[in-house]
Amino acid sequence: MAMQQREVGVRDFVLLEQITMDKFMENLKKRFHSGSIYTYIGEVCVSMNPYRQINIYGPETIKIYKGRELFENPPHIYAIADAAYKILKQRHQDTCILISGESGAGKTEASKIIMKYIAAITNVHGQNEIERVKNVLIQSNSILETFGNAKTNRNDNSSRFGKYMDIEFDYKGDPVGGIITNYLLEKSRVVQQQSGERNFHCFYQLLRGASDMELHRYDLIKDTSRYHYMNQGSMDALSEKSDYKSTNIAFKTLGFTNEEVQTIWSTIAAILHLGNIEFQSNEDDLTISNKTHLQSASNLLQVTENELSNSLTKRTIAAGGNVMLKEHDATQAEYGKDALAKAIYDRLFTWVISRINRAILFRGTKNQARFNSVIGVLDIYGFEIFDSNSFEQFCINYCNEKLQQLFIELVLKQEQEEYQREGIEWTNIEYFNNKIICDLIEQPHKGMIAIMDEACLSVGKVNDETLLGAMDKNLSTHPHYSSRQLKPIDKELQHRVDFRITHYAGDVIYNINGFIEKNKDTLYQDFKRLLHHSKNVNLSEMWPEGAQDIKKTTKRPLTAGTLFQRSMIDLVNTLLKKEPFYVRCIKPNDIKSATVFDDDRVQHQVRYLGLLENVRVRRAGFVHRQRYDKFLLRYKMISQYTWPNFHAGSDKDGVRVLIEEKGFGNDVKYGHTKVFIRSPNTLFTLEQQRNEMIPHIVTLLQKQVRGWIARCNYKKMLAALAIMRAYKTYKLRFYVHDLAQRFRNAKNMRDYGRSILWPQPPLAGRKAEPQLKRIFDNWRAFMILRKYPRSEWQQLRLQIIAASAMKGRRKHWGQQRKWIGDYLSNSQENTCYQAYTNNIRNLKNVQANNTVLFSSFAKKYNKHNKSADRAFIVTDSGIYKLDGAKHKFKNMNRSICIKDLTSISISPGLDQLVIFHSSDNNDLVFALQGENSQLKEDHIGELVGVICKKYFDICQRDLRVDVNSTIVCRLGGKSRTIIIQGEPGVENPNFRHTAGNIIFEVPPFYCV
Repeated sequence: MAMQQREVGVRDFVLLEQITMDKFMENLKKRFHSGSIYTYIGEVCVSMNPYRQINIYGPETIKIYKGRELFENPPHIYAIADAAYKILKQRHQDTCILISGESGAGKTEASKIIMKYIAAITNVHGQNEIERVKNVLIQSNSILETFGNAKTNRNDNSSRFGKYMDIEFDYKGDPVGGIITNYLLEKSRVVQQQSGERNFHCFYQLLRGASDMELHRYDLIKDTSRYHYMNQGSMDALSEKSDYKSTNIAFKTLGFTNEEVQTIWSTIAAILHLGNIEFQSNEDDLTISNKTHLQSASNLLQVTENELSNSLTKRTIAAGGNVMLKEHDATQAEYGKDALAKAIYDRLFTWVISRINRAILFRGTKNQARFNSVIGVLDIYGFEIFDSNSFEQFCINYCNEKLQQLFIELVLKQEQEEYQREGIEWTNIEYFNNKIICDLIEQPHKGMIAIMDEACLSVGKVNDETLLGAMDKNLSTHPHYSSRQLKPIDKELQHRVDFRITHYAGDVIYNINGFIEKNKDTLYQDFKRLLHHSKNVNLSEMWPEGAQDIKKTTKRPLTAGTLFQRSMIDLVNTLLKKEPFYVRCIKPNDIKSATVFDDDRVQHQVRYLGLLENVRVRRAGFVHRQRYDKFLLRYKMISQYTWPNFHAGSDKDGVRVLIEEKGFGNDVKYGHTKVFIRSPNTLFTLEQQRNEMIPHIVTLLQKQVRGWIARCNYKKMLAALAIMRAYKTYKLRFYVHDLAQRFRNAKNMRDYGRSILWPQPPLAGRKAEPQLKRIFDNWRAFMILRKYPRSEWQQLRLQIIAASAMKGRRKHWGQQRKWIGDYLSNSQENTCYQAYTNNIRNLKNVQANNTVLFSSFAKKYNKHNKSADRAFIVTDSGIYKLDGAKHKFKNMNRSICIKDLTSISISPGLDQLVIFHSSDNNDLVFALQGENSQLKEDHIGELVGVICKKYFDICQRDLRVDVNSTIVCRLGGKSRTIIIQGEPGVENPNFRHTAGNIIFEVPPFYCV
């Protein structure tokens, strides 16, 4: 960003090594060409008009200057605005910002920048009323520029009036209202403009910005050259179309009604029509030749055409109680018409400002207003020297003399008071005191205004030449006044026309013509009565004196010069009550170039603004002064005794230790609250040493801040974990409580709560849900099993496993009988049980930890399509095939590991067929049977339960059990299909091979 660029030149003129005009100009020029348009003189801001857009006014820049000290950042007008606001907020003291400089130096822009800054840093709570006041204050600028500014030869947007705005703040420092005071509107511009200049902006905005329908309503056309009050000077086009729209938006923002806005534009249009009215003399009669403009003007002013015509061509005179009518000649009528146009515009402008004041007036109670403070912003015309200078330039330059006098007095006063407060010896400063020029103009009975007033009150024929003679007579000895009559050899002055005043800013030659009339500012009473009786209420209230009786004797009104003098005195008294801040504006050239620095023009402005004297006053012994706490805070890092903090005494003691350590003791003075530094080199050395330490401090601060951030984040993580644990515990507790409520009557239910819907667990309870369900299942199993002896629990477990595996697909599976398991060891089932027992004992000796879980006789079918009587056992680890009883149950070395099983297949009927499918493509096909006959009871369910339980224990998953009348198996690697078929006459089930299939023949009643 632009604010972060390297500083060029000296940011404060007080720090110049030599206080000369050459050094001053050199630093000003260097900073202008580098884009640094602001430079300080202590707390005074010197502003150069850049004549281009610069990116130093955005939100980021506002953040940099908000709440900071002047010396902390590069010079900027924001710093001045913030300093004024800070004093108002911290001390509740009224402040003011005085913006001065000649026309085109950027005063109006400076005042707008200040207002936008104040608007940006206030109302942090976003209150609607405060936001409304801020918008009104900003939008009021648009209206004031439309009606009070005009294009001159030096400035396209020159303020042709003086403006002082008081912005009112509440005790919190938020803007709550304001009031605008205007000074000396240049109303003569309404009827006459110099070559190259224009009338006020509003006339051009109306013609070039309004729609055709609006212009038709006002009887106007877009061609500015058709109107006398606009075609005397320049008719250059600016941005009137968009400005007209912006002005109407501003009217709406400020709460102007449609009728009020209509009155304003109708009045502007009426003035244009007045300017085109022409008079024609026919012997003794004076008539208006172009009635069209008369009719339009009367309609727009809402008076009758006859009344307006009479007021323009005749004059009513009341004397001694008698009323008479006097005819005007053409000259008098022209004068009256122009006076009316000027007066209408002046009253309209004053009414618009009063209407704006109504919109921004503080709306609180008187009690609340007691705690309010104000910041005054003075944006008043700069010193003017034209080719032809008249009464207006005389008043404007008198105003600048008063403000310059105030500036010097306040600066000297501030310096002297600060030295006295701090106990520092005061050194008198030599400077030019322009009080002699102010007295020349305003001194009672002797000054130029008093002489003009006396001339205006004189009876008889008094003209401008007479006035000039009176001034020559009374002011002949004054060193700052001269004329051709007093200095006959001065050929620069015209005889009996010009006079010269040597202002503090330079010599100005004034043309005396028009001084008498402009000072009288005469407006016939007929016009006042005419407009007071207008049917337009808003227009009528602008002319309250028109209600007076024509025969009533009225006091002679004060002259324009006296009124302006009094307003200046009031303004100065107002400013004296406030803490002042200054912005001194300078224009670098007269051609509005962003690159040209005209040394002569700039030096002239530096001289008449008294900037060099200001530097000398500020440098009266000491170039820099700062409070001890602020000084120590800024430079404590350059001393080992004050870094990081000084604890050996007060801030003053810390500053003294720092200064003495660096060897600057002879170059400073210690006041009561501030340290004063005499030489710029001392300050530069301190700044240089500070700049060298800053990178190290930044690194240290970064390390500390990063550590602090990491610790804060760690603490936040711990806190978050604690909160999450507490929250999870709470959710889990709530979930368990919900379960307890749902299952509180499960004990009394027939199914012990199996039919109760299990609630959806929260995220924190998803891991606990399986455990809780297992607890519930164990409890429910206990409630069911408690009716059975514990000795039967093992059989019940196997029956449940078998039932779950078969899923109701086989009706009869031995669930009603007692399950024995090792049937071959039972003498009732096996007559050769002893041989079986001995063989099993030998098997256990060879393969340890083999417990027989199930055994039975079976008919086996092999891959050779042969069936044989065999026996088999199921142990902890596998299924073993044994030879029959004839061969004493010899182990046939054919076994299948339980973990290698892929599924079991059984039939849905009463047969005892079972096929063990394995992964080696050679399944075991058995048909369970008794020793010498078929089994009287079904053993299939028991066998399935034993195998499925053991498989789950080993593999932790369920073994698939298929139930079908047609079973596909693999024998010797080949796929075979076993078909269970009921055959009449068959008593004992038997295997039969046919057409590649295996037929398992069973009695018909075995089939389902």
